[in-house]
Amino acid sequence: MTAQKKLFIKTYGCQMNVYDSERMAEALGGQGYVETQTPDDADMILLNTCHIREKAAEKIYSELGRFKGLKAEKPDLKIGVAGCVAQAEGEEIIRRQPMVDLVVGPQSYHRLPAMEQAVAKGGKALDTDFPEDDKFDTLRSRPKAKRGPTAFLTVQEGCDKFCAFCVVPYTRGAEVSRPAERIIREAQELVEAGVREITLLGQNVNAYHGHDGGLAGLIWALDKVDGLERIRFTTSHPNDMDDALIEAHGTCDKLMPYLHLPVQSGSDRMLKAMNRKHTREDYFRLIEKIRAARPDLLLSGDFIVGFPGETEEDFEDTMDLVRTVNYGQAYSFKYSTRPGTPAAEKPQLPEEVMTDRLHRLQALLGEQQRAVQDSMIGRDVKVLFEKKGREAGQMIGKSEYLHAVFAETSDVAVGDIRTVRIVKSERNSLGGELR
Repeated sequence: MTAQKKLFIKTYGCQMNVYDSERMAEALGGQGYVETQTPDDADMILLNTCHIREKAAEKIYSELGRFKGLKAEKPDLKIGVAGCVAQAEGEEIIRRQPMVDLVVGPQSYHRLPAMEQAVAKGGKALDTDFPEDDKFDTLRSRPKAKRGPTAFLTVQEGCDKFCAFCVVPYTRGAEVSRPAERIIREAQELVEAGVREITLLGQNVNAYHGHDGGLAGLIWALDKVDGLERIRFTTSHPNDMDDALIEAHGTCDKLMPYLHLPVQSGSDRMLKAMNRKHTREDYFRLIEKIRAARPDLLLSGDFIVGFPGETEEDFEDTMDLVRTVNYGQAYSFKYSTRPGTPAAEKPQLPEEVMTDRLHRLQALLGEQQRAVQDSMIGRDVKVLFEKKGREAGQMIGKSEYLHAVFAETSDVAVGDIRTVRIVKSERNSLGGELR
């Protein structure tokens, strides 16, 4: 029997990385590894990295530097870098931090067991290929251990859009969709382990084509899985939001009334410079159709301010779009360069201009989020309870609209779905009473 070893994984970035980290831990489980919550007692440290945020690579090098002392104390400690920074940096990581034992890209982590064995024999391991073999075919089946009530499930990876600011096509590769039957099988395994809500993941999830009916067809197939109560998906591109998917929002009871649909800018000039391939009017028409299908849907979005060449007029177009659409939630960022992307070659706006615009945009988005939360007071929502709250007797979960909701209760268990009357609105959550 393989001796038990301890694995510490630190996950950066998106929900897909959270899913990938789970699968990496499962893959290494066959090598005798069990997860630990601290690097201090680990036999392997694995950083699952994200390349989306500013200076992502430098932050990883800095993080690795913190482990030098630990490596000196424990020479047999294995240190690995996975994910998108690993894909982008490759051999440079080992060159700059020789203590790193293995580097693996997001499409190759099913090869981790073999890489770990190579490292155990005293070598280094590097794999940043885009292999022909499907990692999902190679990964072990999901363990039957009890899970929490919510889970992520990757259905699509990569992106063919090549937005001028984005590194994803270079680190995750071209769009690839998993076959529907494999997704359904994994969803059934998750439900058997206690999951009641699944979020379908993809860099461009609504471009999914592993089912004859696209993402909508997959959702309807998952709708038939007994015990699965809720379905969500993220992240979507406006150009792939087809009529069947819009209709599903209005007719599929298990598909939750929440949609993250990034627009990035409200300026047609900036959208063209970003290579988004849609206009503001295209986006307005799309939102109108979606809300006609599901009037109570909560809309979320992404925004970049200070993209190269953005004028005050362009920024005001974004502010106008936000006022017109009215978001219940949104993410907004200052533009920052990603080496290798077209926008990185363009002259950058002054930092103080970008900061000022971001503050103004976030103030408006904050007002809208607060107004939407306040409008929930007096309404009944269905809450999937996920964990105990900070206060004694308090439970916390998510509503259909992805609002965090807390309630004082003594007769609710993790995984229960209960009706809650909203009675107050806090900064980032809602308070309610069981009905």
